[in-house]
This record gives sequence, structure tokens and C-alpha cells, in this order.
Amino acid sequence: MAGTTQLDAVNTMLSAIGEAPVSSLDSGLIEAEIAETILNTIDREVQSMGWHFNKELNKSFAQSTDGEIILPNNILRADATLAPQSPDLVQRGLKMYDKKNHTFNIGTNVYLDVIVQLNFDDLPEVAKRYITLRATRVFQDRVVGSGTLHDFQLRDEQSALLQLKEFDQITEDNNIFDNYDTYAIIDRQGRRTL
Repeated sequence: MAGTTQLDAVNTMLSAIGEAPVSSLDSGLIEAEIAETILNTIDREVQSMGWHFNKELNKSFAQSTDGEIILPNNILRADATLAPQSPDLVQRGLKMYDKKNHTFNIGTNVYLDVIVQLNFDDLPEVAKRYITLRATRVFQDRVVGSGTLHDFQLRDEQSALLQLKEFDQITEDNNIFDNYDTYAIIDRQGRRTL
């Protein structure tokens, strides 16, 4: 069985306000278009939080011919890695900015920790469920505004968020050595013995 699609999510949202499902995303139904817009907004917002499934650490980015680091459109957040020699870079729009030297001209290739916007179909099912339920609550609040429906949907949304957080912790497989501060202390002690 295939996972939840954007069309499935939009139809879930439509059913929450008593609308019939649509057979495609370009159905022309105004409520479906509103639902899709809200779904895309919530999807981007949730993915911007950064989860194990859309986080890439220590990813290499090459400088442009102008010495700038230009990020692809699907990068939601970027930050310089915590390595000791990393420049102090921050994301401004789709470029990295050197705060120390006050310039976009970085002049070197860099390694960044990034949060990537994935296509809805590429998300884990638990993330799709949370995004769909959250988007459904927001959609219902804006279109119908029923306090009773809001309360029911909020409980489902909170349960889905807990499941997503649990999934994220399980898949991340963290241990004490994944923490940079711990690694720095161990590395410093290792250098003393050399």
C-alpha cells in the first residue's frame, strides 16, 4: 500500500469541514486550493524545525565564481559546522554571510549543517500524518471555526506530534559521542597524550 499523498492529505482536510473529496489537486474547488496552500505552509513550517530525516550535517558547499556560498532553493536552514576552524557564517536569504568579515564573499568552500525541504511524498509516514493533522486543524479553524472540532483535532495533532518526536529520537541513534562539546573534550584529552 502506498503512503499518504498530498491529494490524500487535502481530502482529509476537506472531509474535516464536510466537503466531498477531490480526484486531483487541480480540481478547481476553492476549498481544495485553500487546503493545499495551508498544507504546503504547514509542511514547510514543520520541516523547518529540523528532524533526523531532513537534517544533513557537515555537507560540503562549493563557492561560486564570486567567492559566495549560494544555497539551493530546498535549504530551509544552514549554519557553519561546529568545527574549530569553521568561519562564523549565517544564512541570509539563499546565501551564507561571514559575520566576522561582514561580507558574502567567503572565498573558500565550506561545510554546513543544513535542514533540507523534502517533497511531501519523500517524508516518513509519521511526519506526513502530523503535518496532515496540523494542517487539518488550521484549515478547519480558518474555514469553519468550530471550537468543538478544534479541540478534537488538537488532541489528534498532539498525539501525532508525540509519535513524530519518538520516531525522530529512535532513528537518530544518538549517543554521548554525538555531542560536539563531548567530542571536543575527548579530542582535547587525546591530543595531550600525544
